[in-house]
Amino acid sequence: MRNWLLPEYVEDILPTEAFQIETMRRQVIDLLRVYGYQLVMPPLLEYAESLLTGSGSDMDLQMLRVIDQLSGRMMGLRADMTPQVARIDAHLLNSEGITRLCYANSVLHAVPSNITQTREPLQVGAELYGHSGLASDIEVQQLMLQCLSQAGIDKVHLNLGHVAVFRGLVKSAEVSRALEKELFLALQAKDSSTLRELCVPIVKPIRDALLLLPELYGNKSVLLEAKKRLPDYAEISVALNELSIVEEELRSTVDNIAFDLADLRGYHYHTGMVFAAYTNGSSNAIALGGRYDEIGKAFGRARPATGFSMDLRDLVRLVRMKSYPKAIRAPYQKDNRELIHFISKLRDSGQIVIMELPEQEATYLDCDRQIIMRDGQWVIESV
Repeated sequence: MRNWLLPEYVEDILPTEAFQIETMRRQVIDLLRVYGYQLVMPPLLEYAESLLTGSGSDMDLQMLRVIDQLSGRMMGLRADMTPQVARIDAHLLNSEGITRLCYANSVLHAVPSNITQTREPLQVGAELYGHSGLASDIEVQQLMLQCLSQAGIDKVHLNLGHVAVFRGLVKSAEVSRALEKELFLALQAKDSSTLRELCVPIVKPIRDALLLLPELYGNKSVLLEAKKRLPDYAEISVALNELSIVEEELRSTVDNIAFDLADLRGYHYHTGMVFAAYTNGSSNAIALGGRYDEIGKAFGRARPATGFSMDLRDLVRLVRMKSYPKAIRAPYQKDNRELIHFISKLRDSGQIVIMELPEQEATYLDCDRQIIMRDGQWVIESV
């Protein structure tokens, strides 16, 4: 095997795409900053049990592991940054009020989520801790939509769900943990035949409600149908009301909103509303999020929380690629103070200036202008 080959689904990012990703990252982080979200940078690896806390439990199979040579303990390379940020909120910041945090860095997956995606996503996201009301859910979803717009995604389809609907049904049915897990898997796969078999021992009103969930997908009429046909449990009524309120708040900012009451993505850690954004040109969600009020419990502080994340490498491939900026060529005169000052002013303004090297033979394909002396002054001319 050639020693320069990379592992499958791992790739280098070349200058033009790297420039685009970095530009997008700065724009998104700057947007989050002006909304009060403070940037944190958790370590790439830490002890595995910490990374598998809360939302990390769903990432068990995705996490790459390594033995720590200093302690002998198992360490993991993060597959998701949410549990790390929850740990920072719980122990390092330890604030009693509302905390808004954001992040942007690579995560590593043992296997790609599908054949079109990398094993090294560049995850950017925001988390809001300390508020359990619907206002923070709306803030986070509006912020996600603005981040997508800032990244150049014009048309967004938003899917909304609420795990309290399923939780309310299985709680009332008093099913075993094992059966609850099987029901969850069947609903996630939209496997109606398996779901029907699993529901046989469940009492009729709840059985009918569980069998109905995969059909409750579509526009706002889904909520009306759910109110008519699902049991009148308090948690289900609250969930449907919250979805209706969010739809009213967000419908003017997206192209389309759909509801999916069988969407249980992240069920093991989400506690309330969940959401996913889609756009043309991608069959996968381009941003995901939801409420996860119990994630900090394992760290000693079960603070209410909601947030979202997205992969910048995915987003870059959905927008028109900009060419790498052209540079200005400068002659090699390192002792010419006037020229050095002229070049410094150009660089301070953001221009790329490449100074020739002695005896350099180059075509300067990256340069479309040059600095030359004209009538006693340094000026810029097109090449």
